[in-house]
Amino acid sequence: MQFAPAYPILYRVLKPLFPTCLWSGAGHDRVVALTYDDGPHPDYTPSLLAVLERYGVTASFFWLGICVQRSPAIARAIHNQGHWIGIHGYDHQSFPLLSATALRQTLERTQAEIHSACQLHPNAIRDVRPPNGLFTPQTLALLQQWQYRPVMWSVVPEDWVRPGVPIVMQRVLQQVQNGSIIVLHDGVHGGADVAETTAQLIPLLAAQDYKFVTIDQLWQSRL
Repeated sequence: MQFAPAYPILYRVLKPLFPTCLWSGAGHDRVVALTYDDGPHPDYTPSLLAVLERYGVTASFFWLGICVQRSPAIARAIHNQGHWIGIHGYDHQSFPLLSATALRQTLERTQAEIHSACQLHPNAIRDVRPPNGLFTPQTLALLQQWQYRPVMWSVVPEDWVRPGVPIVMQRVLQQVQNGSIIVLHDGVHGGADVAETTAQLIPLLAAQDYKFVTIDQLWQSRL
């Protein structure tokens, strides 16, 4: 079952209820953030990276620690290309199912793998997107206590079920607006299509005068 029609509704409902999360950028700026979850992947991420480099677009990646451990050279290439790096947990366990201790461990283990691969200090890796977009008020309170920044989304085309590039494109273009955070996947689920989706999406958004920014730039615009 696909839930794509529900995500715009969830976004509108949840955004005002949880304002400490980054759901989107300022509505007056014609910018969008391309974000990628579940990588890095040895087969899918290099092709995606080549597309981003070809168009000169800087994106944001939310990594699984176990994938960084498996593909450190690819992680290093992403970082060296200047993309913004965040945390998606160590192995995609749902945050609400974890104890406070286990939650902190999944974050710190991922930071450690990123540091090992990219020499990024853990203090420089503070953005966290919960796996499956699931969190509780308690989750957010712990992230705030530990000085992490929770990042969500505003455009979720559900590419991980591989509905086909045309459908993913249609969903993004129907929903995108100023400040949108677009979620795609370069991992096992959805990654086979991600390079082609991105290659088609970038010129279409650019033709609508959208500029591409990172998650950090969206945070800065809120200050």
